[in-house]
Amino acid sequence: MKTLYKIRANWAYMLLAGSLAVSTGCRNTEGTTGSAIGSDNEAARKVFVAPGKHDEYYAYLSGGFNGQVDVYGLPSGRLLKVIPVFSQNPENGYGYSEESKPMLNTSFGFIPWDDLHHPKLSRTNGKPDGRFLFVNGNNTPRIARVDLKTFETAEIIEIPNSAGQHCSPYPTDNTEYVVAGTRFAVPISNDGGGIEDVPLDTYKDKFRASLSFIKVDPASGEMNIDFQILVPGFDFDLANGGKGPSADWMFFTSYNTEKAGTLKEIGASQNDKDYLAAINWKKAAEYAQQGKAREIPANYYHNKLDHNTHSVTSTQKKTVRVLLPEDCPGMMYLIPVPKSPHGVDVDPTGENIVVSGKLAAVIPVHSYAKMIKAIADKAYETTINGIPVLKYESVLAGEVQKPGLGPLHTEFDAKGNAYTSMFVSSEVVKWSVKTREVLDRIPVYYSIGHLMIPGGDTQNPDGKYLLAMNKITKDRYLPTGPELAQSAQLIDISGEKMKLLLDFPTFGEPHYAQAIKADIVSKNSTKFYRLDENEHPYATKKEADARVERKGNEVHIYMTAIRSHLAPDNIEGIKVGDEVYFHITNLEQDWDVPHGFAVMGNQNAELLIMPGETKTLKWVPTKKGVTPFYCTDFCSALHQEMQGYARVSEKGANVPIKFWLGEPKKGI
Repeated sequence: MKTLYKIRANWAYMLLAGSLAVSTGCRNTEGTTGSAIGSDNEAARKVFVAPGKHDEYYAYLSGGFNGQVDVYGLPSGRLLKVIPVFSQNPENGYGYSEESKPMLNTSFGFIPWDDLHHPKLSRTNGKPDGRFLFVNGNNTPRIARVDLKTFETAEIIEIPNSAGQHCSPYPTDNTEYVVAGTRFAVPISNDGGGIEDVPLDTYKDKFRASLSFIKVDPASGEMNIDFQILVPGFDFDLANGGKGPSADWMFFTSYNTEKAGTLKEIGASQNDKDYLAAINWKKAAEYAQQGKAREIPANYYHNKLDHNTHSVTSTQKKTVRVLLPEDCPGMMYLIPVPKSPHGVDVDPTGENIVVSGKLAAVIPVHSYAKMIKAIADKAYETTINGIPVLKYESVLAGEVQKPGLGPLHTEFDAKGNAYTSMFVSSEVVKWSVKTREVLDRIPVYYSIGHLMIPGGDTQNPDGKYLLAMNKITKDRYLPTGPELAQSAQLIDISGEKMKLLLDFPTFGEPHYAQAIKADIVSKNSTKFYRLDENEHPYATKKEADARVERKGNEVHIYMTAIRSHLAPDNIEGIKVGDEVYFHITNLEQDWDVPHGFAVMGNQNAELLIMPGETKTLKWVPTKKGVTPFYCTDFCSALHQEMQGYARVSEKGANVPIKFWLGEPKKGI
């Protein structure tokens, strides 16, 4: 009871302090709160990007519960693109077109939504290489790979034996693997059925967590689950890979080491310390290769986009290899950390491992060199399921004293400084990695979650900007009813003192972000798809081949689009209840000339078709009559003329297929 009282008292103090911080920040409701801005003119000058000029960085922000990735330019904060990943997107037909629907297949069926949390850029030799962006679906466990040549979702792999996959997708230092860990422990079925049906009061005995290691092909970026490690049923929260000397290791924070199955806000805070899991992934891969892994039944989907056919193929997989720590000595260790840890972040040297405990009054910094020595000395305080638990003091390098309230995440600049987000006291705290002395602090508005420095999670951080992603935005923008915009704030970290430069609203809840110098990505950007490389089975590469074919109750319309008409634009012979497939090829071979397509009354979405691309829209007419269709993207001065009609007759009517553009042609 005393412990419970203590926890409640600590939280009451932290919440009071947080409220004071927010209320202090709210004094000026005109949006210029805080002296940290310094000169408004100076801030405006630093974020101004002249018309026609490009931003210095791409920033990729998670869309949170909208399941998308939002691409901004920095420092301007201009929104450049929304990339649909786990959610259908009516703006371009992702998840609605016949080609893209399979991307959202899972063992639960077609899942058109997810809670997207963490974007992570691929790396080569510890530096962001601008090739791929990996993101995780937190709700239905999935990892996606976005190809940064096209800014399209190229692949999604479902993670079996998992639930609430929060601590993912974290890459190793050379993107050999991305990893995923479970927030929810679950009873894992032995028959491939996924999660077992057991009484909930068996939590402590039957629930387990899993840490998945997804191998990434170095050339294509294609993902495959190499193995999973089944671990005690803790809640694994976040992860990060080692760098340089520690590059063979992956670190995961865990909480609820008490294994509470209910009222976790109390039950999961009983122990004074939880654990950081340190896994030697190279040793684990060796164990898997040597036959230590057991193959068990599983059921998960792997969906891949073929850029030549512009189509997604979905494959169901039935087994996965698993390792048990008790069978693999030297693979996994536990390190005590302050209770309820959240982020774990490794500094650019790979030596310092920072663990942020949400309820802790200090920020502990662990030493990689001391961890290796403790392992060699077997400085264990106990073992859990065969996993050695290292002594806290034997690994600790030191603690940052009085950093603020509610530390969550840390990133680094190139000068040996760390920056930690403080959720409760709504601030960013700058401190020296070497001395662990607090150097500066700046308020943010309000209740910051993640923060991001371009390259600040790699061996090659940039020391110019920091992006704060905040949970509460009251009074920062014009009110929009009860639901307010989410917020990011850009902070100048180039000098000794941090300076707030810019607020800009974001979509969903921006859990995390990545940023990279724009020229690394933009030089490889695809401008259009070559028609002569289009291998889509329903492609129509010249207007003369446009046609309509009936196969039973299926009607396939091979249509072309070019400024400023659709071919064919008059179609007869469609009947109520037919399955009509518009296969539309955009014949344009120039940059920035997409065409859209929509059909009146279709229970679907529109299509947005890039030059040289083929996409398919399914339509099942429910009424007889004449149905217009048209190009939805303003493509030319005669865009409004880019339209046509489909005649729909009664089911069983004797109306032959006919189609034409200008002159009627006989159907096939």
